[in-house]
Amino acid sequence: MRVLGIDPGLAIVGYGIIDHVGSQMKVVDYGKIITTPDERFPTRLSGIYHAIKVILERYEPDAVAIEELFFAKNVTTGIQVGHARGVLVLAANEYGVDLYEYTPKQIKQAITGYGAADKKQMQQMTKLLLGLEEVPKPDDVADALAVAIAHGQTGAFSEEFRI
Repeated sequence: MRVLGIDPGLAIVGYGIIDHVGSQMKVVDYGKIITTPDERFPTRLSGIYHAIKVILERYEPDAVAIEELFFAKNVTTGIQVGHARGVLVLAANEYGVDLYEYTPKQIKQAITGYGAADKKQMQQMTKLLLGLEEVPKPDDVADALAVAIAHGQTGAFSEEFRI
């Protein structure tokens, strides 16, 4: 099963593609979609939408797993990221792939066995589980890979996480 994991954002969308075969995982690719603050907001959303469509078509995932939004500090930023997440969900739905969402706590639990793991623990476990030489950068990319891992380990066949 090929999973596209997505860490939604407006400035940076992290993505990671992992093939799950039984209990084995193989990284296919990972990277980021970047938009800049000097672009108009609708242009940024359009760029994210079109970039994720290219990724979907290139890698043909069996499922898309996306992190649920959590924001407590800046409501305006959270709303903008929500718009970006919306275009990501739309693109996956139009592609016709099953879409799943996970909370940060569910992802941490799947990766480290501890729902309150810190960022460094998550990154190190992601690196270890995938046999990578270093932690992918920026953090959004490592987070996207963690989402893809979590899907394979917890929700690959569960309707509980499907949206």
